[in-house]
Amino acid sequence: MFDNLDTYAEFISDDENPILKELTRKTNLNILMPRMLSGNIQGQFLEFISKVIKPVNILELGTFTGYSTICLSKGLVDNGKITTIEINDELEPVIKEFFEKANILNKVQLIFGDALQIIPTLKQEYDLVFIDADKRCYLNYYKLVFEKLKKGGIIIADNIFWSGKVIEEVEKNDFYTKGILEFNDFVKHDKRVEKLALPLRDGLFLIRKK
Repeated sequence: MFDNLDTYAEFISDDENPILKELTRKTNLNILMPRMLSGNIQGQFLEFISKVIKPVNILELGTFTGYSTICLSKGLVDNGKITTIEINDELEPVIKEFFEKANILNKVQLIFGDALQIIPTLKQEYDLVFIDADKRCYLNYYKLVFEKLKKGGIIIADNIFWSGKVIEEVEKNDFYTKGILEFNDFVKHDKRVEKLALPLRDGLFLIRKK
């Protein structure tokens, strides 16, 4: 009946939100590299964590088509805000279409540009940060957002297993895998945080600032 445990996990979890299901279909049909989309199980995990934290301010690095943004926004308190940064402004029509369908336009600050340049300009403190952008820059993102994260705040980093490449011999010019490994090692030895690596999808790092 079930091809694998991932299929079974989806079966016994809540059904995917219809708007997110539509966004998944549109992303797969029309957008390059659709596997970058969070997907149902990871999306529900992000929503679950956000609802537990009840954040006032969320920062997301890497909007893509907005799936994870919609999920994270579900836990915001009244008048809460999620700031999401995306490098590819060609995705704006799809992003805004589905933010409107999800009725979260008033909860989102969407910024296009290089997160490394934008993060230092942000004035908020954040309860929750989701890192899912350029893998080569993960450690730089982490260092920039850390001082903007409230004590007890949570950072979630995606793709920390990088399709299994983190446990293989790394090719000389594979700067993406090297970036993930550098980040993972830094977090592992960072005494300022508690951390837990989760084997969910392509690996998630759950990091709490002490």
